Amino acid sequence: PLGKFVCVTGVSGSGKSSVLRALLGLLPLTQGMIRFQGKPLDAASVQAVRSRIAYIGQEPILGAESVREALLLPFQFKSHHGHKPTEAQIMDVLQRLHLPADILRQDSGRISGGEKQRIALARGLLLGKSIYLLDEVTSALDAASKQAVFEVFSDASLTVLSVAHDPDWIERCDLVFEIEEGRLISRRGRAGFD
Repeated sequence: PLGKFVCVTGVSGSGKSSVLRALLGLLPLTQGMIRFQGKPLDAASVQAVRSRIAYIGQEPILGAESVREALLLPFQFKSHHGHKPTEAQIMDVLQRLHLPADILRQDSGRISGGEKQRIALARGLLLGKSIYLLDEVTSALDAASKQAVFEVFSDASLTVLSVAHDPDWIERCDLVFEIEEGRLISRRGRAGFD
């Protein structure tokens, strides 16, 4: 649902990350259908779907030497070239994710796993997407950083579909799907989302 915080959970190897890859059109379906805003996801519609989605994985690859270069990497591509964020926008997203401004000068290979995850999240936020697919993005975060990430992505204008094992993260979701061996075994939600 639009504007909601949804989680897919289950044991390792149950197919959680495969759900996200299928939504991106990266994993072909063997049966069933995925609908995006009421329309079937197919070869013709996948590019339009991808243009609205930011995917942030558990172990993001920053792809540049400095953190600043990594943060701005997507804006070198034609599809985002005209949307490069201002310095104020960059500072705002860093602050919201509890990252110091001087991290921009650091070598991206020398930052911690938790900082790397938050830089990848910052990059996704700067793209201005409305739908976020988050794959275990709190796995390397301490409690304060995890809280900051949750607060940022609890924005009612964003739709979040996450994969998580973290009970704190799962507890805060509007809707939780549990899967096992690629099959839905339970669905639970807050009032009005069941």
